[in-house]
Amino acid sequence: MVAAEDAGRNTTDVAEKLDIEPDMVVQEIGWDEDVDDTVREAIEQRCGAELLDEDADEVVDVVLLWWRDEDGDLTDTLLDIMTPLADDGVIWVLTPKTGREGHVEPSDIAEAAATSNLAQTSNLSVGEGWTGTRLAYRKPAKTKK
Repeated sequence: MVAAEDAGRNTTDVAEKLDIEPDMVVQEIGWDEDVDDTVREAIEQRCGAELLDEDADEVVDVVLLWWRDEDGDLTDTLLDIMTPLADDGVIWVLTPKTGREGHVEPSDIAEAAATSNLAQTSNLSVGEGWTGTRLAYRKPAKTKK
């Protein structure tokens, strides 16, 4: 019985796990036939709006980046998508789980994040076939007075 309850909540819980809040502006980049539509629908339901596509030029709170190993240079892409990102915004890099086609090594994400001056703050399972890595702007070091 608990498993059935969990299965019903998983679709809405994924948006909560990704820290999506009502009225947030969420942009989606890297959509392809292989993305998890359940995750997309949960995010749209939670934020109350459709996901913006990669051509949108609004300031966004969250960028969902569906990324596969063959998609190119992650550092360049991160630098490009940081432009419309709000100062307190986050990027979720969604990659195929280990063993799946297009899997990206976590070290590759960490290296691209560091080069882009982003901090990797958490990782989690997002749907059946995807892993999410949360990236945010690095906070300036606090100086003692």
